[in-house]
Amino acid sequence: MKLLRYGAPGQEKPGLLDAAGRVRDLSAHVADIAGEALTPAGLERLKALDPESLPLVPGTPQKDLRLGACVGRIGKFICIGLNYADHAAETGAPIPAEPIIFAKWTSAVVGPNDDVEIPRDSVKTDWEVELGVVIGKGGRYISEDEAMEHVAGYCVVNDVSEREFQIERGGQWDKGKGCDTFGPTGPWLVTADEVADPQDLKLWLEVDGKRYQDGSTKTMIFTVRQIVSYLSRFMSLQPGDVISTGTPPGVGLGQKPPVFLSAGQTMRLGIEGLGEQEQRTVSA
Repeated sequence: MKLLRYGAPGQEKPGLLDAAGRVRDLSAHVADIAGEALTPAGLERLKALDPESLPLVPGTPQKDLRLGACVGRIGKFICIGLNYADHAAETGAPIPAEPIIFAKWTSAVVGPNDDVEIPRDSVKTDWEVELGVVIGKGGRYISEDEAMEHVAGYCVVNDVSEREFQIERGGQWDKGKGCDTFGPTGPWLVTADEVADPQDLKLWLEVDGKRYQDGSTKTMIFTVRQIVSYLSRFMSLQPGDVISTGTPPGVGLGQKPPVFLSAGQTMRLGIEGLGEQEQRTVSA
């Protein structure tokens, strides 16, 4: 299934994408694509529905029908830094011995085609296409053997980052990662049963038509299985938590010379089988 949320910001309704690429309304069956709806039992109930029996929503998704973030009421937005060997190499950083963990504030979450704001005083706003992992079954101290049982599905995330705030202004990375609009998520959550191997997905990103990132989840240092297990040692994972698993090479910081975003540009990005995003940059 491809689960999504559609409608005006703050008023999104739950839906799914049918085989013809049309949105079907799920409001009669779930309140939101969040929490209990993402548990194994919740997903089974949705899978039992006949999409053709659901009300058809007028409009074309991502064109004249706005999509919100594909997960509602995200509890935790957890990110993994420097998790691609080739990205670590482009930044000159050593391969991490353990996953680097940081957070994006949930106030950063926006839809896949919403504007991205360049923060005031920003000089180094950057892009990062990432595989998002959505937790469906909660737990703590999850073994690697059981980790994939806790995954509801996958989505595209743009881990927008302000590098000066992140690296040069003191403190932890979070300062440059959680600005408003820095977490476009979606267009839809693709349930885990439709993703044969999360470690073999192509992902890419373009700015104003120029391809900067063109990678594969094959070069992840820590796999989805390892990340879910590792995180559960330090926190309980709960249905609707989103994990952004790192970015391949080609970020603006890694260009020679570095390239950063300014207002009036367009980012396009996508992951094989998970859909595409497109954002326009605007001044905050």
